[in-house]
Amino acid sequence: MEALAIVEIEEKESVALPLCIAVDFTRPKTVELFAGAGGLALGLEEAGFDAILLNDFDKAACRTLKENRPLWNVQCGDVAEIANENLLKKLNLKEGELDLLSGGYPCQSFSFAGKGLGIDDVRGTMFYYFAKVLEQLKPKMFLAENVRGLVSHDNGKTLKTMIKVFEEVGYKVDYKVLNAWHYGVAQKRERVAIIGIRNDLEIKYEFPIPHEYKPVLKDVLQDVPKSAGAKYPTRKREILDLVPPGGCWRHLPDELAKEYMQKSYYLTGGRTGMARRISWDEPSLTLTCAPAQKQTERCHPGETRPFTVREYARIQSFPDDWRFEGTTTNQYKQIGNAVPVNFAKEIGLSIIKALKGGQ
Repeated sequence: MEALAIVEIEEKESVALPLCIAVDFTRPKTVELFAGAGGLALGLEEAGFDAILLNDFDKAACRTLKENRPLWNVQCGDVAEIANENLLKKLNLKEGELDLLSGGYPCQSFSFAGKGLGIDDVRGTMFYYFAKVLEQLKPKMFLAENVRGLVSHDNGKTLKTMIKVFEEVGYKVDYKVLNAWHYGVAQKRERVAIIGIRNDLEIKYEFPIPHEYKPVLKDVLQDVPKSAGAKYPTRKREILDLVPPGGCWRHLPDELAKEYMQKSYYLTGGRTGMARRISWDEPSLTLTCAPAQKQTERCHPGETRPFTVREYARIQSFPDDWRFEGTTTNQYKQIGNAVPVNFAKEIGLSIIKALKGGQ
C-alpha cells in the first residue's frame, strides 16, 4: 500500500491555496517555478515525481494547473514573493530534504556580468529568484530548462554567469542542448537542460539517451479532438494553398513569393519558416506562442490553416484530457511556451535514476 499522508497547508489571503495536498512519501518531491501550463510538471509526474509547490504569474496558466490537478499546491503570483517567503517552514521541509527544484526561467542578459558579485550580479532577473529559492531549499538536484539560444546569448556570458551563481550557491553544474524530437515528441524543439547536483552528494548524472523511434506528424495528429483554432486571412490562405506539404515560400510562383515576402524576398538566408507547410512525414518545426506568425509559419499538412489548440497540444505531447484555461490566444501561448511532456518525462527519469544511484 502506498504511504500517503495529508499535509496541512497554511492559507493566505493574497493567494488561493488548496486546504491540503496528498503526499506520497515513496516518491521524490519537486518544487517548480515558472510552471506555465504544466508540461514540465506533468512529465516529471509521469517520471515519478510529486510536485509539492508550483508557481506561475499567468492567471490562466494557474487555472490550467488547478483544473487538471486539483490537489496540486498551485501558488499564482510574482515569483519574487515566493523567493522571499520562508519556504522550508511553509512546506514543512528541512534544508536539503527536497529532491528537485525545477523550472524554465526566462532568459535575460546580464549587462553587468563578470564583476565578481555572485548572485547580486543577477538581482532583479527571473533567474535571480530561481537561484534564491535554490539557495534557500538546497535540494539534492535542480533542473533548469531554457531555449537553445541561451548557450550563445551575449557571447555565452549569460550562461557563464548563471553557472557561476549556481556553483557559488553550492552545486556542480552540467548542461546539454537536447532535441525533444529524439524523446517521443513530433517536433524539432531544441532546448538546453541545465542540471545541478549539490556539492555534498556523490550523485552521478547522465543525460537521457535519444530514442531510435522519432515520431512525425502523421503519428500524432490522427483523430485529434475538435477545438478552437486560428484562421488565415483570405489572401494569405489563397497563397498558402499553393505551397505543397514540406514546402515554403520558395515553392510559390515568383510574383506570389514577392507579394508574400515583400522586403524579406530580397534578404539573404533561407527564411524557410515563412509560408511553411509541414508535411505528414516530418516533425513540426518548433511551435511558437502564436500559430500564424509570418516569420515562423506552421501550416497544417492537409488543410490550409494553422494547427488548432488540440493539435498544438498533441504536438507538444500533452494528453487529450489535459484542459487549457483562458482565451484561445492564451491557450496557444501556454502550449507554445510549455516543455513537451514526453521530453520532460525522459529528463525526469534520468534524474530519478541519478538520485537512486544509477539504478
